[in-house]
Amino acid sequence: MKEFSYTIKEEVGIHARPAGLLVKEAKKYESKIVLTKEMKSAEATKLMAIMGLGVKCGQTVKVEITGADEETAYENMKSFFENNL
Repeated sequence: MKEFSYTIKEEVGIHARPAGLLVKEAKKYESKIVLTKEMKSAEATKLMAIMGLGVKCGQTVKVEITGADEETAYENMKSFFENNL
């Protein structure tokens, strides 16, 4: 398992557009990718679950990646967060 924490910089947090991009990115990998915010978790491939976390600008999410391609998924998801959120 690989994990990292990221503080959201996107002004509107993880709303529909960035959540959609996140789901699209997460579906590229075999590994299970889970976002956690304040004891609530959501799989990164489930749009409504991600939006249900209600992540706002300045809040920190933990991203856990587990699976066959976790190394690649970790590097690419970390880069995705830094460039898009």
